[in-house]
Amino acid sequence: MNRRTLFATILVILFAASLGVAQAPEKAAPPAPRNLTIDDYFQIKRVGDPQISPDGKWVAYVVTTTILKTDKYERQIWVVSTAGGEAIPMTTKGVNSSRPRWSPDGKYLAFLSARGSGEKDGPKTQVWTLNRSGGEAQQLTETIQGVSSFDWSPKGDRLVLVLSDPSPEQLEAAEAKEKSIEKIKPATPKPWVIDRLQFKRDYAGYLDRLRSHLYVFELAGKKLTQVTSGDYDDGDPAWSPDGRFLAFTSNRSEDPDHNFNSDIWVVAADNPDKGMTLTRLTKNAGSDDSPAWSPDGKWVTYVSQIDAKALDYATQHLAIVPAQGGAERVLTTKLDRNVVRPRFTADGQTIFCMIDDDGQQQLVSVAVASGDVTRVISGKKSVGTYALGSDGGIAAIISEPTIPGEIFWQQGGQLKKLTSTNDALMAKIRLGEVEYVKFKSKDGTEIAGFLFKPAAYIPEMKYPTLLRPHGGPVGQYEWSFDFTAQLFAANGYVVLQPNPRGSSGYGQKFCEAIFADWGNKDYEDVIAMVDYAVAKGIADPAKLGVGGWSYGGIMTNYVITKSGDRFKAAISGASEALYVANYGHDHYQKLWEWELGLPWESRALWEKLSTFNQVQKIVTPTLWIGGEKDWNVPIINSEQMYQSMKRLGRTTQLVVYPGEHHGISKPSYLKDRFERYLAWYGQYIKGEAPPKPSE
Repeated sequence: MNRRTLFATILVILFAASLGVAQAPEKAAPPAPRNLTIDDYFQIKRVGDPQISPDGKWVAYVVTTTILKTDKYERQIWVVSTAGGEAIPMTTKGVNSSRPRWSPDGKYLAFLSARGSGEKDGPKTQVWTLNRSGGEAQQLTETIQGVSSFDWSPKGDRLVLVLSDPSPEQLEAAEAKEKSIEKIKPATPKPWVIDRLQFKRDYAGYLDRLRSHLYVFELAGKKLTQVTSGDYDDGDPAWSPDGRFLAFTSNRSEDPDHNFNSDIWVVAADNPDKGMTLTRLTKNAGSDDSPAWSPDGKWVTYVSQIDAKALDYATQHLAIVPAQGGAERVLTTKLDRNVVRPRFTADGQTIFCMIDDDGQQQLVSVAVASGDVTRVISGKKSVGTYALGSDGGIAAIISEPTIPGEIFWQQGGQLKKLTSTNDALMAKIRLGEVEYVKFKSKDGTEIAGFLFKPAAYIPEMKYPTLLRPHGGPVGQYEWSFDFTAQLFAANGYVVLQPNPRGSSGYGQKFCEAIFADWGNKDYEDVIAMVDYAVAKGIADPAKLGVGGWSYGGIMTNYVITKSGDRFKAAISGASEALYVANYGHDHYQKLWEWELGLPWESRALWEKLSTFNQVQKIVTPTLWIGGEKDWNVPIINSEQMYQSMKRLGRTTQLVVYPGEHHGISKPSYLKDRFERYLAWYGQYIKGEAPPKPSE
């Protein structure tokens, strides 16, 4: 401001004062946005499972809060009007509530919750219900083994429950409770007795013969009837429109542990023989799941893997089959994109579903007669899940690079945001810009990926850069909010998220290109993104890092055994290295055999793909990290690689989180992991001082 402007301003103020006009105090400028921090992770709330009320006026949903102080999560059910306005909490804080489901008449909101007392091992998860007119939640079910899932019948007089078979201990405890006898828990656990081919599962541990089955619960008399049984797991129940039948998913082959088959079956909802009388609707050798009925009850739509030999690399298609049995028809062979969560529209002429496509997770509609596909919600966003209203309204969880998932409402082609769960927090934060870029791999194949720039990016500068391969390998990075990538960007890194061959969203041929050939074409693809960022003058070639989790960790191992000293730091999370060590130790015995062959018959291939056999080539300082009880990718892999690097005198460290499985879930461990990420890369890429031992 020059002197003349300043003098004029003073005159205006004095003149206004002489007239007795009060000057409004100047509003303080809002604080400048700050960079994202680790602590923000615990402030961001996760929104999920939208459910539209029968009258189409409300959406119920779940908000998950991460509580660092107590090292726990809290799930609370909220509702918001489809017309907009303030969201309203429906369940109390301090207890977990999930899976909200409206009764068909809209009077009640049922949900799952483990609350109450009286059981030594804590309350079991049961179905509870809230009356929309007001009052406290009321418990509906009281099963001895807890409820895994449920859904209302069309008339609202019954529920279908998914329950596991009760264990002998649960039966004994229930009997003792009924007789008012105090049952003392034995101090020494009983041994596991194993006789199944598939004998282990991450999070579950050792597997027994207890299976999941369907039960029908009558509200009037609180009568519980088991409608399926046998040495099979049954799930995905869906009521027929008239309430007489249940479609469900099950692998009822001679020995389900030997294959990946699953089919769609139908059972009478009032079946008195525990599912001994069933109708098998699909006979595909691959997996069929996620059944949903047409409004007239004549058809069942489902997701079908028609190429069983391609395993996880196969495209999951949309299909339909007559509800009475008959020829199966696949609707999306030309689309060649993975389909999830099919739902018929009210007129039965169209099926909605979600697909992954070229870095997007879209909501599409598929015409039943022609198979024509219409993009309903697409663009630079990711649809997490959705619900259809009877009047055509759609409630969807949508995330964008700057927006953690929120509820959006679409009707008549107009999309509007209903919830603002994280708006206040995100308004304070400056995020890095995200670009979707395409580049050529070594053999000329076009590859795509997401490039995150530092929050205060200056085009003239070259930045330390982190290559972050995704897990899977089947899966894709999408146009969605990614806290980890943005945290690195906030700390001055460029972040590269490639979708190499093996990723979904680009067709089965692209995905299947790495079948039994890991660390070859996909390695070339991820390195091509690094070359792209260097050539564009974005990445500093002297300050490169790499790291990922699960298959992202496996790809990290390939990178550091093949690229010499190009990368200055690596973090390999929950990765595999000596594959033969995993056979019979993890839960992938079928996948190992089907893709690589039996280890004693195809040992050369197993060893060729194992980065453990190239460990002497690793010169990159590497942090190995994982969960103690991970049966998906056992910690033995990280231990062996750490031990080998340590023996070779290389810079390395091993971090194991007690009691954790494949996904680290305890909030304090998540905080610790973020801190270690930044410290490791900071020390070996940026040259920052290492943290003090106490930290």
